[in-house]
Amino acid sequence: MNILVINGSPREQSMTRNLSNTIIDELDEKGINVLSFDVNFHELPLFKGDQSDLEHPEVQRLLEYATKADAFFLCSPEYHNGMSGALKNALDFLGGSHFKHKPTALASVGGGGKGGINALNNMRTVMRGLYALVLPDQFCADPTCFDEKGYMADEQAKERLLVVVKELITLTKQVNQPTETQQNASN
Repeated sequence: MNILVINGSPREQSMTRNLSNTIIDELDEKGINVLSFDVNFHELPLFKGDQSDLEHPEVQRLLEYATKADAFFLCSPEYHNGMSGALKNALDFLGGSHFKHKPTALASVGGGGKGGINALNNMRTVMRGLYALVLPDQFCADPTCFDEKGYMADEQAKERLLVVVKELITLTKQVNQPTETQQNASN
């Protein structure tokens, strides 16, 4: 099973990256093959719909990872009541063929006591347009969930995040299980 974790924060110092790293660590501990795409490290050109942009090495990396992925875990900071423009830009390079019938979990980091629910709602809307199987459950972190080194220090928040991680793994296994008809056809 391959799960693509996308960190949608373009900032070098990012609580969203801390969240993504926590998710990656949890998936690794559970023996899941993790693909990771960080919009800060893997800078993409601005999506213009030009075919020539598909030749960009980071676009190629994103397309390859998304094609290999059995599921996705998207993380974004909340900027102006929505997901980051960098995450939206990355998603614009992808299409329904990358997400159709693939479970997708959503998480956000909101600052300033505003939460991150609007970013989650924005991501949910976009993922519906990409035919993803978005989990009903989601995770929202506050900067206070992390210690000064970037580790998730709030145990209740970490437990809550683990619920979403486990749900994503469970649904991905169920979706990828061969049906009885497929098993009979291969016999």
